[in-house]
Amino acid sequence: MGTTKPFATVADLEARWHPLTDNEHAKAEVLIGDASDMIIDAAADVDSVRPETLTRICCQMVKRAMIAEATNPTGVTQYSQTAGSFSESGTYANPTGDLYLLAAEKRALRGSQRAWHTTMQGET
Repeated sequence: MGTTKPFATVADLEARWHPLTDNEHAKAEVLIGDASDMIIDAAADVDSVRPETLTRICCQMVKRAMIAEATNPTGVTQYSQTAGSFSESGTYANPTGDLYLLAAEKRALRGSQRAWHTTMQGET
């Protein structure tokens, strides 16, 4: 495998999301490296995946992690609040801000599947 550099840049992430603060910029650089490493582990043959797909998936992973950290800095898994007769509750999808791949992203990394066959009998 010849691909070892990150699959995205902070500029790629900003183009898909929003301009980052200095703190977000530093965090994004680390997460981009981690996400790229996870993509390498998940891909059947990372060198056969289009570079645009690798960049898109890497940015999506980092964005999910950064949104989770920004909206839930304490890492709680559920919340509930009540005001009079009204109540609201919910469960955070990614309470700890982990990097992860969605099923569709995993499929994109595996590439297209091809049918094949083999003959079980010897030559006649």
